[in-house]
Formats: sequence, C-alpha cells, structure tokens
Amino acid sequence: MKIIQASEAYSHYTDAICAALANSAKERGTGIATRSAEYIEGKLRSGKAVLALTSEGEFAGFSYIEVWGHEKFVANSGLIVLPQFRKYGLGKKIKAAIFRLSQELYPEAKIFGITTSMPVMKINSDLGYRPVTFSELTDDPTFWAGCKSCKNYDILQRNQQKMCLCTGMLYDPSTVSKSNVKKAIEKILKVTQRKKAV
Repeated sequence: MKIIQASEAYSHYTDAICAALANSAKERGTGIATRSAEYIEGKLRSGKAVLALTSEGEFAGFSYIEVWGHEKFVANSGLIVLPQFRKYGLGKKIKAAIFRLSQELYPEAKIFGITTSMPVMKINSDLGYRPVTFSELTDDPTFWAGCKSCKNYDILQRNQQKMCLCTGMLYDPSTVSKSNVKKAIEKILKVTQRKKAV
C-alpha cells in the first residue's frame, strides 16, 4: 500500500472516490457533506489531496485539503478508507499524510476538522488537535455552506452554527511543539507498518 500526493495524473480516481464517500455516508447513518465530482477532481489535479493505492493501483483511501480565511485555516476533509482495507491502520496513515501535506503547504495555518467519527477524533488527538467550539473554527460562510448536503444541517442551523452532532477539533501550530507532532506522525506510521506485518 502506498500513500501519495495527488496530481492531474490521478484524476481518473474521481468516480471511485465519490462513490466511496457516498457509500460511507449511507453505512454510518451520520452526516457527511457531499462534494461534486468536479470538486473532488479539482483537489486531485491541484495536489491538495492524498490517495492510498495498492501496489496494483487499486483505490483504497483518500483525504483532501480545504483552505479558509485567507490561508489562516486549513481543513483536512473527506477521509475515507474502503471497507476491505479497514482495520489495518490505513486511515491513520492517510490522516498523517494529509496533515503533513497541510503543514508543508500552509505552515502557519491552524488545521481543523469537524467529525462524528470516534476513530478520527482519536487520530486528531494523537496529532495535537484539541476539541473546540465551532466559534474557534473558520467563520467563512462557504465552509459552513458545505454542510448543507448533510442530513443534520437543520441541527446546525437551529443552533446558529454554534454546535451540531459533529465535534470541532483544532490544531494550532503556535501552541503545539513541532517536534512532538513529528514524533506523533512517525509513531502513527510505525504502528501502521507493524499492523501490516502481522
């Protein structure tokens, strides 16, 4: 299994990614904001995404970067691992890779996410994120408009975008030791390799 930064050469995986995101939303029965095929393809072509592929080139997982507030905030979104590749630590590996890419492209930005997934919350915590109220995240209306396709959007609206079923998590580079984050990424990758070898 390899995790690679996307590029135009990988845009043919767009349909597989969109199908995987749609299937995950149905499986979990929780809100996942949908993105158009054009949007996902744009992330692939611009290099603001990572892909997990088998040695044969089969699509296994994905995540992408969104930039908000004039590059003050970066969101790691769309984390997906196909069912047949789960339970081997691949989600952690993808998350570490997209997190590292976010740091490389936007070193001063705060990195955030909103999720209902406990495994994602645990990975985020390992990387130095902390749970926060939505008021500490971007106030860019375009970000919150992305929640419209989520079945829980009415809850967000009723609460004036202050809370929903998702948990907001934030990584602030000014408050977290970069050496600790590097160690956390290395630990995640080491654990992933050990699980793979079992």
